[in-house]
Amino acid sequence: MIAVLFGVFAMQYATAQDNGFDDDFSFYDYRLLIPKLDILVDSAWAKHGLLQYRKSTIDVKKANLKSKKRYWTRNFGVQGDSRYGTFANFSESVTSTSTVNLASNTTQFNYGFGVFLKLPVFDIYNRKSEIKQAKAEIEQARGYMEFQKYEIREEVIKLYENLILKQTVLELKAKNFGNAKVSAKMAEKEYKNGSIPIFEYVRLTDITARIETEYQTAKSEFILAKKLLENLTGVKIN
Repeated sequence: MIAVLFGVFAMQYATAQDNGFDDDFSFYDYRLLIPKLDILVDSAWAKHGLLQYRKSTIDVKKANLKSKKRYWTRNFGVQGDSRYGTFANFSESVTSTSTVNLASNTTQFNYGFGVFLKLPVFDIYNRKSEIKQAKAEIEQARGYMEFQKYEIREEVIKLYENLILKQTVLELKAKNFGNAKVSAKMAEKEYKNGSIPIFEYVRLTDITARIETEYQTAKSEFILAKKLLENLTGVKIN
């Protein structure tokens, strides 16, 4: 009975219209304009907070490496000093017959200027090791970022394929629900005309209710799949 009812949907639909019954079920087109997978992945990468943190960490590590490379310049410098004031000068003149001491005060300006370079042994020995460590930290940070990108891409692929699946299932459920509603209307008319017994009418009504439940479940799962993908990628899917 069910196979006959749902297998000849086109004929039943025409009969329902001929008898004054309009199908109030709209066959919505659930086909979304889903962007290409690569676009969604790139958008997810640009939006994801943890990935941005990884990028910032790399920038910090690069800045640290530059600092390590310039660290030796702290041992190189320029220094100078100056003095201004009154200075006491003493001199002594010695001859064969006498010794004469002379004292004088002069006001003068003295200054000095020089360049220095210190080469601490520890810094020379340790510099290469510190630079090597800084480079390793950059590579480590890059590795974390690439792994994070891989995880995000994997999640986008899963949500993308899940949305396509939910969309297909919803389309099938919607069509099935439409067929069931037409059949239920015809069964109601036939019951009122006395063409089918009440138990048959109740059975068909129950089938229609179960099909509607399946449709509503599929619709909810479809909406959830769409929102999850939108939330991860930041792309509005229409």
